[in-house]
Amino acid sequence: MDVPLSLLREYLDGLSVERGLSANTLSAYESDLRQFFDFLQDEGVRDLAQVSLATVDAFLNSLWQRGLKTRTVARKATAVRRFFHYLQAEDAVPVDLAERIPVPRGGRRLPAVLTEPEVRALLAAADASGSPDEHARARGVRDVALLEVAYGAGLRVSELIGLELDAVQREERWLRVLGKGGRERLVPLGRPAITALEHYLADVRPRWASSRSGGLVFLTQRGLGLSRVGCYRIIQRLAVAAGLGNRRPPVTPHTLRHSFATHLLSHGADLRAIQEMLGHADIGTTQLYTHLSAEQLDAVYRRSHPRAVSGA
Repeated sequence: MDVPLSLLREYLDGLSVERGLSANTLSAYESDLRQFFDFLQDEGVRDLAQVSLATVDAFLNSLWQRGLKTRTVARKATAVRRFFHYLQAEDAVPVDLAERIPVPRGGRRLPAVLTEPEVRALLAAADASGSPDEHARARGVRDVALLEVAYGAGLRVSELIGLELDAVQREERWLRVLGKGGRERLVPLGRPAITALEHYLADVRPRWASSRSGGLVFLTQRGLGLSRVGCYRIIQRLAVAAGLGNRRPPVTPHTLRHSFATHLLSHGADLRAIQEMLGHADIGTTQLYTHLSAEQLDAVYRRSHPRAVSGA
């Protein structure tokens, strides 16, 4: 992203004079902001005035998904927040986002879990089959497939938007997913997800595809691959339509991934199996991710262990 270096320099110089920050702190702020600018460039955001709260949320969620510590994410969020305060004061952006940018506190933040009825409401909001608008119907077919795959396979947003056509094994109902560190895994898909995906791939994607589409599964109506921010916006638009727009934190692709794991667990799935499907290298990550309560662990143990019942 082309951020005028003079603007960034003026901001950092102002912090040095007004707040007396150390050279190390200023260097950390500059590094954090440059990382944010790189994220914006990757997402195709060319102007700071185009940055929305959804954009910042996507940036912060990308940090969580990389496993950064709360203190580190909080520092980067603070850097972005203060920078936007400065931009608004300088009339460089039309709206001050700063007060709405969340700064993590306490333990590692995990996204809220949707209930199963809320997932159904989200899917119903995506279904535009009754719309008189052909474009809306086509977009609805794409959105239903996107939600079914995101929730049905528990994919990270990067895995979702990077999914390739040859990774979809329809007959076997599997997805071949390339996860973190280049690790490949197979994730099963339920019949509703396969049906929704086949509908989209047969009736919508061929009409949208262009020379710029490559082998990506999920496209925009202009034939481009979905960006991370674009995916967030789709899901948040549907969350509003489903009556879930006031949830904090907002509904994101990561919420669907978290719900996938939690719902599997609540229906008796083995934690190791969930670990494999999520693509976690360490079972400890899965235990944190599914935020198991002591009561849930106790119930799993008593239902599953051969010596759990007295006298067994």
